[in-house]
Amino acid sequence: METVFPGNEWERVEPQDVGMDAEKLEAARQWHQGQAGENPFRIVVVRAGRMVAEWEQGVATDERRNMASATKSVFSSVLGVALAEGKIGSPDDLAVDYYPEMMDVPEGKGPKPGRFAKPEDRGITLRQLISNTSGYMKPGETPGSTFHYQTFGMNIFCHAIEMAYGLYDSSDPDRLPGFGKLMEEKIRNPIGGVWAYRYTDFQHPPEAVKNIFGHSPRCDSNARDMARMGLLWLHFGRWEDNQVIQEDWMRQATKTSPDIMANNAKDKWKYGHGFWVNDHGVLWPALPKDSFAASGAAGNHIWVCPSLDMVVSQSPNRSPKEESNDISVTLLERIVAACK
Repeated sequence: METVFPGNEWERVEPQDVGMDAEKLEAARQWHQGQAGENPFRIVVVRAGRMVAEWEQGVATDERRNMASATKSVFSSVLGVALAEGKIGSPDDLAVDYYPEMMDVPEGKGPKPGRFAKPEDRGITLRQLISNTSGYMKPGETPGSTFHYQTFGMNIFCHAIEMAYGLYDSSDPDRLPGFGKLMEEKIRNPIGGVWAYRYTDFQHPPEAVKNIFGHSPRCDSNARDMARMGLLWLHFGRWEDNQVIQEDWMRQATKTSPDIMANNAKDKWKYGHGFWVNDHGVLWPALPKDSFAASGAAGNHIWVCPSLDMVVSQSPNRSPKEESNDISVTLLERIVAACK
C-alpha cells in the first residue's frame, strides 16, 4: 500500500486495510489495558501513514505533555537541517568553534562538585555531543571514549547550533528564542505539527553558570504529533515531496554511533545520534533490526520501523506491574505480531 502523509487530520483505517490482523491487534490492546490498570496512557499505531489504532485513558487527545529525553531525537533532526542549509559544516566539527563559551565553566561553577570544563573538552565534536559520547565535564572521560547519557552535553549541542543561527546569547539566555524556534520552524511547521517548546533547568548551586551549560529546550507534544515526527523519520527526513531533514544525516543518526562501536562493549551498541537504535539487534532482540526510537521518561516513546512501514507513539505509558520501558517493548512485540 502506498504511504500517505496526514493533513490536519489523520486518515483512519481498519487493521485489515493495511495488512494487520484485527484480532491480534485487539488482543494487544486488551493485554496493555490489563497491564496499565488505572494509569494514564496514549498509544497511536500508524501504518502506511494511516492511523490504525488510538488507545487512550486518563489523558486528553490534544493535551501536550513533556516528551522528556525523546526530544533529543528532535535535536538530532535540527542538526540534519543545519547541515543541509550550510549552517553547520559537518557533524564532526568541533563544538567549541560554534560555541566557545562551553569552556567558560571553571571549577566550582559547574552543575555539581567535580564537574567543570576540562582542557580535553576542546576536542569534542557535535557528533559526540548528540551521541552522548562527549564526556563533557565528566571526570575521567575523554571525547568519544565512553557512552554516558547526559543532559549538559545536549545543552551544549543545542547552544552550538543556536549560535550558528544567531539565536542564543549566553549572557542573557531569554533574550533570543533559541533552539525552540528551530524545532518549530524547521521541523514542526513543515509537517503540520502543533507542539510547543519551553526551557527548563535543574536545581543548581547559586554560583553555577547555568547560562553556559543549562537552559534546556523542552518539547511538549501529544501522541498524534509524536506520530507525525515518527512518520518524518520513517522516511528519513522526507515529508511528501519535501526533504525536511538531510537524508544522509538521518541514515547515520539511526545507526549505532561509530564511537560507541569503537570504544564500548557490544551491549552498548544501541544508541545512534539522538536515537535509540537496533541495527545490531542488541536493544530489542525480538524486533526488526532496522527499527529505532525516540525515548524519554514517563513512557514517552516514538518507535519507528521502516521495514514494516510502521510508527507507534506512546505518551505517556505507565504501568504498576512493569517498568515503563519493559511494557513498551512487550507491547511493541504484540503489535508487530499483528502484522501479516
